[in-house]
Amino acid sequence: MARYLLIESSSPWESGTTVEFYRLARDLAGQGHEVTLYLVQNAVLAARAGAREAGLADVATRVRILADDFSLRGRGIAAADLRPPVRPGAIDAMADLLADGARAIWH
Repeated sequence: MARYLLIESSSPWESGTTVEFYRLARDLAGQGHEVTLYLVQNAVLAARAGAREAGLADVATRVRILADDFSLRGRGIAAADLRPPVRPGAIDAMADLLADGARAIWH
């Protein structure tokens, strides 16, 4: 079993390939890998409770999802506004995963 860190920087509304990236996270987790999806920049917009999008809700039951706290603040999104089980995460969470040997894919 490998550990993966998938970093998404686009919202599903600005990039048609974002949903494909969510599927990659889901598929890797389905193969027994430990997967963290880290949302940065505009990708945090899809993490809001009530956001209309297809894909992130399905992935949320299979992988750990962190939303960059700096990106959240910059877009006026409070931690209480996130869809469960998305949690805010500082950049050090991503750095720790990388330091621990997680395989990273940035999209």
